[in-house]
Amino acid sequence: MSNMKHDDINENNRRRFPGKTVSLGLCAVLAGGMILGNGSLFAESVSADSGNEEVWLSLLTNEEESSETEETAEEAVEEDSSSGSASLDVSDIVEEAMPSIVAITTKSVQEVQEYYSYNGYGYYYQDGQEQEVQGSGSGFIIQETDDTIFIATNYHVVEDADTLSVAFADDSAYEGTVKGYDEDRDIAVVTVSIDDVSEDTLDAISVAKIGDSDALKLGEQVVAIGNALGYGQTVTTGIVSAKNRRIDSSSGAIVSNEDNVGVNLIQTDAAINPGNSGGALLNMNGEVVGITSAKLASTEVEGMGYAIAISDIADMLEQIMNEETREVVDNHGILGITCTTVSSTMIDYYGAPEGVFVSEVTEGGPADEAGITAYMIITEFEGRSVSAVDQLIEYLTYYEPGEEVTLTVQVLNGSQYEEETITVTLGEDTSSDTDTTDETDMDDIGEAIEDNEMDESDEVMEGESEEIPDQGTEEEEEGISLFRDYENR
Repeated sequence: MSNMKHDDINENNRRRFPGKTVSLGLCAVLAGGMILGNGSLFAESVSADSGNEEVWLSLLTNEEESSETEETAEEAVEEDSSSGSASLDVSDIVEEAMPSIVAITTKSVQEVQEYYSYNGYGYYYQDGQEQEVQGSGSGFIIQETDDTIFIATNYHVVEDADTLSVAFADDSAYEGTVKGYDEDRDIAVVTVSIDDVSEDTLDAISVAKIGDSDALKLGEQVVAIGNALGYGQTVTTGIVSAKNRRIDSSSGAIVSNEDNVGVNLIQTDAAINPGNSGGALLNMNGEVVGITSAKLASTEVEGMGYAIAISDIADMLEQIMNEETREVVDNHGILGITCTTVSSTMIDYYGAPEGVFVSEVTEGGPADEAGITAYMIITEFEGRSVSAVDQLIEYLTYYEPGEEVTLTVQVLNGSQYEEETITVTLGEDTSSDTDTTDETDMDDIGEAIEDNEMDESDEVMEGESEEIPDQGTEEEEEGISLFRDYENR
C-alpha cells in the first residue's frame, strides 16, 4: 500500500466545470496566486445492475444520539456539576471529532500574463508563463466502504485542481479524486482508495456523525474545525448567531429569507479563517451540522462566519457518493436550442427563476421532439441546478448523442411559474442544429412574458412607468463589503 505525500502525487489532469464568482470570501488558502484552468469530474447515477452497493450518510437527530455521545454528555455534566456548570467540554467534542477531519491540498497551473520587465539595461517583453499554484482547504469523512473513503468539502476548494492530496488525522497524505460536486450549492465529494491507505491510518480515522442542522437554536454553542491558513487543524468556538441566511442568487448578498432560492447558511461568530473552507461545524453532541464555507468581510463587521446547513445538502451528498464518474466525450450531444442566461434584471423585475431561458427551439430537433418550447427556463440538468448557459453546455460535454437526459424546466402559466420534468434524447452536434447562446434583450424577454398573459396586477408588474434597470446592474449592500478573495478560499 502506498503512502502518497503532498509532493509525491502523480499528475492526473481532469476537466472541470467553470466556476461562478460570488461576492463572498470563500475560505481556502491559495499559495502563489489565483487558480486558473478548466475541467472537473461529472457524475452519472449508478444503474441498478451496476453491482455497486449504495452508500448513505448516517444521519443523527437530537433524539437519535449515539449512546457514546450520551455517556460523554453525562460524564461532562457530572464533572461540571460541582461548579454549577452543565455544559459539555469542548475538548471532548474535539477529541471525538478530530479523527474524521482532513486537510486538503490542491495543485494547479496558473498562467501568468505577458508583461514588460526591467533587467538593469532597459525594459524588455516577457512572454506569458505557467506556474504551479498550491491551495489548501478542509474536509471531513462522511462514509467509508470496503474500497473507498468519502470526504465532504466545498466545491471551491477543489475547483480547477489538477491534483489533490488528502491528509488524515495521523498526518499521512494520500492522493484524492473528485467524485462529483454541485457547483451552485458549493459542495463536493472527494474519494480516497482504501487500497492506498495504510492500516495505521485506517485505525486513526473515523466517520463523522451527521447531525440535524434544522434542530439548531439561536445561541447554541458550536465548534468549528478546519485547516486554517494551511497550518493544520485549528479549533474555534462560538454560537449560532442566525439561521436560514441565504446567498441571493442574483446579487451574491447574504439575505434572511427561508423561501429564497440559494444555499442555506448558518451564521456563527466562531472564527472561520482562510483554509477553513470544507471543514466541519459541530454541535455540542459532536455532530456535523454545517460545512464551513464563507466569511463576510468588512472593516465594520466582525464575527460573521457562515456554514452550509448540513440537513439541506445531505441528500445531494448521498447522490454524489452513489454516482459513477463520467469522462468528457469528443462529440457530445446537443439539445437543439438557442438560449441565454436569466439575468438578475429578469429575476428581480419579472420574477423569473434562475436558470437558462430558451429563446428559440430548432424545429425537429431533440428539444422540440421532447416538448421543450420557447420561453421555458431550464433550471436543472440530471438533478443538478443550472444557473448559466456555460454551465448547461459544460454538462452536455459529458453526454453522447442518443443518450437520454432529464431536464427540469419552469413554464410560465399566467402569473406563476410551474415546474415540469422533460426527458430529452440528445442529438448529434452539427453546424445546423448545435446549441447556441443568444444575446436576447431583457425588454424582449419581458414582452414575451407579458404576451403570455402575465397578470398585470401582480407585484412584479406594478409601476409601468418605472424604467427597467440595465441588464447585469447590481447594487452593493451599503456599509458591507462582500468579496471573493482568490488568495483565500
